[in-house]
Amino acid sequence: MIRRNPRGDLPVVHETAFVDPTAILCGHIIVGENVFIGPYAVIRADEVDDEGHMDPIIIGAHSNIQDGVVIHSKAGGRVEVGEYTSIAHRSIVHGPCKVGDHVFIGFNSVLFNCVVGAGSVVRHNSVVEGCRVPEGFYIPSTCNIHSDEELARIERVTPDVTGFSESVAQANHELVRGYKRIRNEF
Repeated sequence: MIRRNPRGDLPVVHETAFVDPTAILCGHIIVGENVFIGPYAVIRADEVDDEGHMDPIIIGAHSNIQDGVVIHSKAGGRVEVGEYTSIAHRSIVHGPCKVGDHVFIGFNSVLFNCVVGAGSVVRHNSVVEGCRVPEGFYIPSTCNIHSDEELARIERVTPDVTGFSESVAQANHELVRGYKRIRNEF
């Protein structure tokens, strides 16, 4: 469902993107080309700051927002998801937040008020809050990262980990084409 927010902003979805009919996109949202937004995802840009300002939620080209993901922002803060990025099932990205290009965010992970650098991997059930993850970091499953000191103990991404992330992105890219082809059948 595509709908306006109380301020009147309507999502802008590139014609090549696929948004599942059960997903909800509300407000000041920009969805790039060949993006896949899966079932029951909720992307909501509807809160303003004290001056009535709201930055957009931007989903970069060729990215995938999988089943049950929630993307929202407090007080009109910007949320940006880079290109070729995967946000896996039931994750929460709450802004202000920036997720770089070619990033993989694992199942049930939570990002809040943070920056995740390009090429990073945040594995399943992890929390990243109030810090800046440099490019190419690998955060193992079930980690809670809240400071630069905690980041210093995290190992760099290895080629086998980025290969997995790229295969997830490619699989979801194929889903965009497949679902757009059959969209009038359901």
